[in-house]
Amino acid sequence: MSLVIQNLSKLYGEVPVFSHVSLQVAAGEFVAIIGESGVGKSTLLNCMAGLDTWNDGSVTLDGQDLGTLNDDQLAHLRRAKTGFVFQAFHVLPHLSVAQNVALPLMLLGCQDDARVQAMLEAVGLQNLGERLPQQLSGGQLQRVAIARALVHRPMLLLADEPTGNLDPSTADLVMDALVGQMRLSGAAMVLVTHSVAAAGRADRVLRLTASGLVAHQPTA
Repeated sequence: MSLVIQNLSKLYGEVPVFSHVSLQVAAGEFVAIIGESGVGKSTLLNCMAGLDTWNDGSVTLDGQDLGTLNDDQLAHLRRAKTGFVFQAFHVLPHLSVAQNVALPLMLLGCQDDARVQAMLEAVGLQNLGERLPQQLSGGQLQRVAIARALVHRPMLLLADEPTGNLDPSTADLVMDALVGQMRLSGAAMVLVTHSVAAAGRADRVLRLTASGLVAHQPTA
């Protein structure tokens, strides 16, 4: 697996969001992207999944140029090869914890209760599968999102501020679960975050600016 972004540029009308973004992410690699608010970190993440369009450049996932795929092909690619963890959790309130985690498998036309239970156990929710989301804490909901993102064994995990709604101690526990499961599965991960602590766990930290990605130089 590889994610290759070449000279990517995005405009909103006449206003550039980012320009000349190039990035390669190898299988099993964890890359964190930081940057000022409004610089386009979430937009860039959406481009990596084909959820947003761009004006110039290319995004290639596992040898497939996303710019050449239609909406149905992009949806199938996302279901099979990517997982998502976002700040707002995006769990379905009318489904149980186990049913939420099982959604990616259901969309792929397979049912594997044993895999769902194994993922719940892996993120410390083994006794909560029958509960509804409103019965869980924020940290537990984010661990549901992690289990759901990884249950179908994607090759690429995309995480957008996954600890942004959590207190520091809960954020540490969630990052433990996220990074631990990502490492065990062998998936690559791209994380966009404002959190210095979360970014510090990555193999590489890059800063997004209006003119592209640059290696982050931490201050002393």
